[in-house]
Amino acid sequence: MTRTLRLEPLTATAFAPFGDVLDAAGPHDRLINQGLCGRWHDRARLDFGPGGRAGISIFKAEPRALPYRLDLVERHPEGSQAFLPMTEHPFLVIVAPDEGGTPGRPRAFLTAPGQGINLHRNTWHGVLTPLHAPGLFAVVDRIGATPNLEEHWFAEPWTVTV
Repeated sequence: MTRTLRLEPLTATAFAPFGDVLDAAGPHDRLINQGLCGRWHDRARLDFGPGGRAGISIFKAEPRALPYRLDLVERHPEGSQAFLPMTEHPFLVIVAPDEGGTPGRPRAFLTAPGQGINLHRNTWHGVLTPLHAPGLFAVVDRIGATPNLEEHWFAEPWTVTV
């Protein structure tokens, strides 16, 4: 049996149960730098849990292609995780609601150029999935001494299609 997920455009409303969309959509909150720079203020709820701190890492992921086989999701119980693409290429974002400690039916989003995401703490999500090289991202997440990763392998994989 094939389980299929259709790509959805990434919007703040559709993504709200899972995290924050990071982009410069809509009017800016204020002008700064002598009126030459718009600021979209406080766009993400960062959460690094007790004993954690914010860290910025650079990830370089191999590009994937559609249709995409989804067999694994993960979550980070100790902190949020933001992905900021360092190119204008869209990327695939897969998330799933929590249903009693395991992921429910996933949803697949396609970012627009210039969009990043912030996944809320404990949100089930797919691995970093660029669709174009070089797959380069700045990632803001929790740095701490305690483990911060849970993985779930689906008994039957999903196929993400356009």
